Amino acid sequence: MATPLGKAVEFLRDFGLFDVILPFLLVFTITYAVLEKTRILGTIKVTGTDEYIPNKNLNSMVSFVVALLVVATANIVRAINESLPNIVLLLVASISFLLLIGVFLKDAMDFPKDHPNWNKAFIIIMFIAVILIFLNAIYMIVNGESVSVLEYGINWIIENWSGTVFGAIVVLVVVVIAMVFITRGSSPNKKEGK
Repeated sequence: MATPLGKAVEFLRDFGLFDVILPFLLVFTITYAVLEKTRILGTIKVTGTDEYIPNKNLNSMVSFVVALLVVATANIVRAINESLPNIVLLLVASISFLLLIGVFLKDAMDFPKDHPNWNKAFIIIMFIAVILIFLNAIYMIVNGESVSVLEYGINWIIENWSGTVFGAIVVLVVVVIAMVFITRGSSPNKKEGK
């Protein structure tokens, strides 16, 4: 038997809260914040002062239109609804990691200063994880079947593992990495300290 709160969530799902209202509010808020911060659509001079403020009318109108266009596209809403819970899970995992670091260090916020290489490694891992989450949430039709971009890419790698194209890509990646490590010099500050 479903609980009253479970029935309420089911009602809100049927009402379209998760498919229309929440994605609309999320996209509207993010777009509006970016437009306000960057002032791409211009500014308005405050009467009697030398202060300029963002053009709120244009920013809100453009944000409204972008949010409506996103909600009207079912694939984008599906990608948002599938990726955001996984990103929140990644966020909870990183906060849990910081809590564990805090047990062993006096101040967990010293971790980036004390261990810059580990900090960069965790940032890169999180960045790759976010990309993989979004690739898994974006779907395309292949041979009449809906497949995520990540799944399609993994299947392509498995099928072409010994192929010429994959071998050329691996060699190219290895050459680029080798060139980066060979041409990367030490910073001037490190030379002066020695």
